[in-house]
Amino acid sequence: MVTGNKNDGGNGYISLYVRMEETESLRYGWEVNVDLKLFVHNPKQHKYLTVTDGAVKRFNAAKKEWGFGQLISLATFENTNQGYIVQDTCSFGAEILIVKPANQQEKVTFISNPPNNVFTWKILRFSNLEDKFYYSADFLVGDRYWRLGFNPKGSGGGRPHALPIFLYAQGFRSNAVATNTWGAVNLRLKNQRSSNHRQLYSAAWYPIRSGYGVGVNNIILMADLKDTSKGYLVNDAIIFEAEMVKVSVTNIVPV
Repeated sequence: MVTGNKNDGGNGYISLYVRMEETESLRYGWEVNVDLKLFVHNPKQHKYLTVTDGAVKRFNAAKKEWGFGQLISLATFENTNQGYIVQDTCSFGAEILIVKPANQQEKVTFISNPPNNVFTWKILRFSNLEDKFYYSADFLVGDRYWRLGFNPKGSGGGRPHALPIFLYAQGFRSNAVATNTWGAVNLRLKNQRSSNHRQLYSAAWYPIRSGYGVGVNNIILMADLKDTSKGYLVNDAIIFEAEMVKVSVTNIVPV
């Protein structure tokens, strides 16, 4: 339709639509998803006016026609200085891209208290450690490897008066879906003489890239740590523990 469609807000505009024809041979319940762009050629300026709204158009038995009621205003279109009409001729066009429906999707499952979810890391000769970050071995929980890290001289706002501890997301196990991962963890500095552990809870979405860490800069003050009567530093060793209380696992499933 190239005159304004008043039922589609096209009064004073050119309205243009695309319609599917000869659909009788299609199976019952047919549907075609389309990325639709409509054009008005401007030969004077050697370019096209493109109209689209970015939404996928679903053609089916109930809706065989899609387009735009307000393609271009009649005032602009009929103004010969604009260049859309040359020698009483105009040109319209359509770009129709078929959007294939997805036959698979990602399913995210949150697992509470997953298997093998406690990792213990004992650090020896604490007093001899340098001013740098140290990292544990990687451990697997869910579909992803994790590790702990800390600087014995402090980090960020806790430096140099407090001890930090961070959980880092690493790579993925073989055949896992690499995607952002939820990790919720209890991070502990173990008390080696009692059950009075220092503990914090941390939860975050970890990106696909390795080495992203979340934690705290002050799980314990250095003064309390070095007070051997408190039980956190024993025989010049400390013990960190990570208890992964919830992780996300992503699988590809059919739609």
